[in-house]
Amino acid sequence: MKTILITGCSSGFGLETARYFLERGWKVIATMRTPREDVFPRSEHLRVLALDVTDPRSIRETVEAAGPIDVLVNNAGVGLMSVFEGTSMETVRANFETNTFGAMAVTQAFLPQFRQRKAGVIVNVSSSTTLKALPMLAVYTASKAALNAFTESLALELQPFNVRVRLVLPGRSPETPFAQNAQAQSRKQSVAVPEAYADFARSVFERITGQSSAPFTRSLDVAEVIWRAVNEPSSPIRQPAGADAVELARAR
Repeated sequence: MKTILITGCSSGFGLETARYFLERGWKVIATMRTPREDVFPRSEHLRVLALDVTDPRSIRETVEAAGPIDVLVNNAGVGLMSVFEGTSMETVRANFETNTFGAMAVTQAFLPQFRQRKAGVIVNVSSSTTLKALPMLAVYTASKAALNAFTESLALELQPFNVRVRLVLPGRSPETPFAQNAQAQSRKQSVAVPEAYADFARSVFERITGQSSAPFTRSLDVAEVIWRAVNEPSSPIRQPAGADAVELARAR
């Protein structure tokens, strides 16, 4: 029985992926900032651990508590919808801390055991926004694009140790209130919308939240693609997840 550790499992893609692997007989270590077991089915193969990917001490404690794992899925991330001119560099750095540096730090912490065993899979969850630029997502997209580049270079470094690295790019998911959460994150970090951008920003938010008939991504789509990335050695490094993400990848 293999073990998978997934970050950011409190909701959305991480939660669905944890459930998906549990249902298929894997041992699952589901991590999140504030542990909750009530969102999962009861299972002797489930462990829920606290993990803040921006906190080095939290990462060390998680590595020690988790023990040997076969697969690492870096899913934890935060959205940010903002006009760049009104976004402080402090907010920019905070977004990168979770979306980019957090994934890098967790990966680096688990790499020694993968390298020593000469086995393992790392899956980084990025975003289809890196396939097609969208307004008011400049910081978020940049953080995910950096994750893409990191993943592809790391994959080459780890080939001699038989460690596979994959990148999953989900699309827009109404099941996960990204736009609302991203806007809430902007308010939390006091991101200002300059008056000159007010009408533009309002129209962008309305378009993103109002695309009810457009192709979209289900949380299950992401879980299925992560499953393939983990279990199919010949799968490509970049794998879109969801109807809209697949369309964007083909167009690109």
